[in-house]
Amino acid sequence: MNLCCARHWITAIVWWIFFSFLNFNQINKVLNSRDIFLDPVYTNIDDSVCVPSDDLIFDNSIHHSAIIVDVDELESSDGNDSLERVEYDFNKADYNALSHYNSTVDWKFCGSSQDIDAIVSTQSSPIMPGGATPGTPNSKQKEKIPVRQKVVVALYNYKAIESGDLSLEKNQEYEVIDDSQEHWWKVKDTKGNIGFIPSNYVKAKEFLGLQQYDWYVGDMSRQRSESLLKQEDKEGCFVVRNSSTKGLYTLSLYTKIPHPHVKHYHIKQNSRGEFFLSEKHCCNSIPDLINYHKHNSGGLASRLKTSPCDRPAPATAGLSHDKWEIDHNELMLLEELGSGQFGVVRRGKWRGSIDVAVKMMKEGTMSEDDFIEEAKVMTKLQHTNLVQLYGVCSKSRPIFIVTEYMRYGSLLKHLRRPEMSLSSNQGLLLDMCIQVCKGMSYLERHNYIHRDLAARNCLVGNENIVKVADFGLARYVLDDQYTSSGGSKFPIKWAPPEVLNFTRFSSKSDVWAYGVLMWEVFSCGKMPYGRLKNTEVVERVQKGLILEKPKACYKEVYDVMKKCWSHLPENRPSFRVLKDQLLVISQTILVD
Repeated sequence: MNLCCARHWITAIVWWIFFSFLNFNQINKVLNSRDIFLDPVYTNIDDSVCVPSDDLIFDNSIHHSAIIVDVDELESSDGNDSLERVEYDFNKADYNALSHYNSTVDWKFCGSSQDIDAIVSTQSSPIMPGGATPGTPNSKQKEKIPVRQKVVVALYNYKAIESGDLSLEKNQEYEVIDDSQEHWWKVKDTKGNIGFIPSNYVKAKEFLGLQQYDWYVGDMSRQRSESLLKQEDKEGCFVVRNSSTKGLYTLSLYTKIPHPHVKHYHIKQNSRGEFFLSEKHCCNSIPDLINYHKHNSGGLASRLKTSPCDRPAPATAGLSHDKWEIDHNELMLLEELGSGQFGVVRRGKWRGSIDVAVKMMKEGTMSEDDFIEEAKVMTKLQHTNLVQLYGVCSKSRPIFIVTEYMRYGSLLKHLRRPEMSLSSNQGLLLDMCIQVCKGMSYLERHNYIHRDLAARNCLVGNENIVKVADFGLARYVLDDQYTSSGGSKFPIKWAPPEVLNFTRFSSKSDVWAYGVLMWEVFSCGKMPYGRLKNTEVVERVQKGLILEKPKACYKEVYDVMKKCWSHLPENRPSFRVLKDQLLVISQTILVD
């Protein structure tokens, strides 16, 4: 009996030694593998490699939480150390699934190329977040990751003006040193030269996308693309623009067959992610698709031949970095462009190269000192649909206000030109209104009130772009035309009840004026309220009478005008809402 028991005991001891040796070897192999790393299973730091273990044990009697080591694959490798568990101080906020501080946790081995030696140093030294052991300088700091330098690509050429500026060459790369200012960034070129550049002339390399191609025109509307291509008047001239449906693109193509017109094609994608205009001809990218149709019409009205050249660069916020005071000796004054309540406006050249518009202010027409202070702020307002204020000449009299030059002058005069025949092109009229609304939405977002929004104070430039001008200037004007019977100064026919009664200006009073501007656009430049005197207009507005629908106007558009003319300011939509409503109307009524 004793011999039998002894045999059983010896057998058990042998098996125990065998399994202990086997487990010892397996753990050693894991530790010496260079294709695995340790990751606390429950924290699930790398979802692509590690998944939470189902083998969770919470032993409250000993106030520890344990996660069982789960080894799916063990590679053969020699080793001398064994690993039972790794101590780790958990932060309760980060690991709230575990119920106590200083929890003991087992680790799961997960496939990775990371070197295990960088994570586990010794069994007696617990791992800390920064990779250091407790008490070392790095134990409470995360490892510093080097900041990747921001690289931008020039979309336009730019010639340095002041000594601190840097010239840009289209399609060249620049390293951004300081982009803390919104409109002017300090960059370094490939030769090591450093200087300021206009931020709207560059695009981050990683987000460049289609903007590197001359044929891509971004958010240009259908109507503006048609005007641009007709102006070029070249067979096969084309552009690619953003579709009204977000994330999609449209190809606009000019052809003279059988008569001059513009065709619009949606660029589509198939289930394989390929782009096509005709399903027979698919390409991996839009540039590849354009290149294909440059050599093959492939179902289009014409082969793609050219894109509009010499498209104008955008205006900069000021003529140079931190420059708003302009020396009048650097201005060459040319022909007169018009005159108004401020004085004469003339085309000019700054330093002989940059086209500008110069408002020569009549003395006594404005509160000069207040305006000069305001000009410093106004030069920083920048939007595609705002006329850019470059600066002022305030050291001598009269004061000059220097702005971006707009080739076709005021929107009002543009609407009244007989050769335009705009009444039959409601799509273009609606697009003009949308552009003005975008500019006003920007001012609204920056808590800026125009006070004198009207067709006469919007300007038209190349490619039928419309921009809001003279924002904020009405505050400083001294003119009888802007004076009510009570002595307040504002344009009567564009004023809402709260301005007529209490001189309360706000973005909502601008919305009322915008409704009148829309009426001007769709009536092709007629005077609101006809020949009624200011006193009669005031009486009419007080009674709640509004302007009638213009003949060349969609009912849906007139409904938007009526919302702008709500008697109470709070019932009028914001410019942001107006913009969205008009875009929906544009998509519904007009084909993209």
